Amino acid sequence: MRNLLPIALLCLATPAIAQTAQPAPAAPVFDHQVVEIYRVTAGQQEAFLRFIAKCDEANRLAGLPPRQLFVHSDGADWDYLLIQPAETPKDKAAALDAAWKKVGLPSGASFFFEIRKYIAGHTDTFVIGPTTAKDYLASAAKP
Repeated sequence: MRNLLPIALLCLATPAIAQTAQPAPAAPVFDHQVVEIYRVTAGQQEAFLRFIAKCDEANRLAGLPPRQLFVHSDGADWDYLLIQPAETPKDKAAALDAAWKKVGLPSGASFFFEIRKYIAGHTDTFVIGPTTAKDYLASAAKP
């Protein structure tokens, strides 16, 4: 009888577990992202991250998410990898411009002069995702 107790408890718990199970998520919409890979000038790591933190603060003030930051720990020749949407939503553009000014970030050519103080090299790559292999293959069959 003692051996049947765990089985009985599992049978009693199964309906409760089934009721709390979440439905499978819908296939994701593929967003266009930009992946930025930076090699930072020697001694400028902290200054670079403070600059990126200001950019993220402007995003927060405008109701946008921060960039995803990945920090190199071993391997290839890069320091930081950032992933962010490739475009600003049209309904957030004015708010982002205002937030950019509020936190004191440069714009136009001044932005590029400023950020290049911190970087020894970088690449930008536009991507679609995040997704899975299965979902991306399924999208190929759609018109």
